Amino acid sequence: MTKLRQTAITALMNFSRWPHSPQIWLSFGLGFIACFLMSQKVVDFAARQDTLLQLFEPFLWTFGDANSILLISLCLLLLFGDMPNLGNEAPLFLVRTSRFCWMAGQLLYLTLATTLFVLFILLSTCVLCGARAFSGNMWSETAAILGYSGIGESIAVPAFVKVLELTLPYQCTLHIFGLMLGYSLVLSALIFFFNLLKGKRGMLAGAAFSGFGFFLTPQVVTDWFRLGPTESRIANILFGWLSPLNHATYYMHNFGYDNLPRLGDSYLVFGAASLAVYLLAFWRVRKYSFNFTGTER
Repeated sequence: MTKLRQTAITALMNFSRWPHSPQIWLSFGLGFIACFLMSQKVVDFAARQDTLLQLFEPFLWTFGDANSILLISLCLLLLFGDMPNLGNEAPLFLVRTSRFCWMAGQLLYLTLATTLFVLFILLSTCVLCGARAFSGNMWSETAAILGYSGIGESIAVPAFVKVLELTLPYQCTLHIFGLMLGYSLVLSALIFFFNLLKGKRGMLAGAAFSGFGFFLTPQVVTDWFRLGPTESRIANILFGWLSPLNHATYYMHNFGYDNLPRLGDSYLVFGAASLAVYLLAFWRVRKYSFNFTGTER
């Protein structure tokens, strides 16, 4: 119990910096602005059609797309760019506890902070559409127009028909939230690990991870190599498995009639990848050289 308490206190100490950190405020502020810019076209379309939205639909249509997930996840580079926190309290925690407890506290903070950030994104989209939204677990008329008429594609809203036909809004929201969270946890873990490994190289590692996922998206590969329909279909399946960003994209999954990853496969990939990076971080901290140059005023 003592070690669990020490781990929890270490994590809470990181959260205590939030009210006074411009970096944290900027991360959440940019996240909210990105939500506004990306979801506003859905809200504007509903206003022009004089129709209502289901409360979670702006979140679903916005973050059911790989590019939107990539953009919002880049805020994590700013949120965790200075991890691990080696402020005035770090030497005290290392002396009073142990490297293991200190590291466990950092990783607990990383997990909780990532979850809070993704939850903030979800709530932001709900607030932005609240004036034209209802909470029932059914698709709105707006969703039907976007999905079945082809208008969604013309205004760059990914309202895919198979999402409408095979799921309901609450179920779909849980899955998209879970996929975004899984991708974000892997990204934040990589940022933290490479900061430990190479000294503040985590942002470069995070950017490389995001770029790797983006350049392996089927649409990018198809456009680059000018693939035909048959080759494009093969690339869609192959890179649907290889790209972490595709694993985070809801419609890029197997719903019973193709060879894409199932949702459970993607959750397993994200869970295993996060755990592997966390274990590497525990291994690295055993030989990590802590340098404290003085106190902050």
